Amino acid sequence: MDMNEILEKWDKINSKKSSDEKKSNHIMNDWLDKYGTIDKDQIAEHSQHIQKFNEKNYIQNLKCEETLDLHGYHQKEAEQLLENFINECVRRKLKKVLIIHGKGIHTKGTDPVLKETVRKFIECNKHCGASGHPKSNAEGGSGATWIVLK
Repeated sequence: MDMNEILEKWDKINSKKSSDEKKSNHIMNDWLDKYGTIDKDQIAEHSQHIQKFNEKNYIQNLKCEETLDLHGYHQKEAEQLLENFINECVRRKLKKVLIIHGKGIHTKGTDPVLKETVRKFIECNKHCGASGHPKSNAEGGSGATWIVLK
């Protein structure tokens, strides 16, 4: 057998193999189109993200991305501002926001009005998740409330 015959046989074997590979790839692509794939890495990352959000320290230490200051507003005005603010933050896909409502030291009566308004709003709004007060007075202390948005 000379070199030309060997090369011809080689080409025939490879062309048949290439045809079989194309058929196999076509079958595999049809199956993938029909059934899809599962991205296990994405599922694991999402699970870790959810787990972090369930850890109290992670949520408390998460930085507030936007702030609304309600000082000087009446209760009805504050409710409308809160509604607009939260809707805008959800639209922007923010995770944690801060509402400054004050401690109520200038409020007539005994309870701070805006603090209670903010608390009730958080309880009723579908976009509001966990909430709490900043740890330090420099961040607002009991005169502010952070909210994790859903």
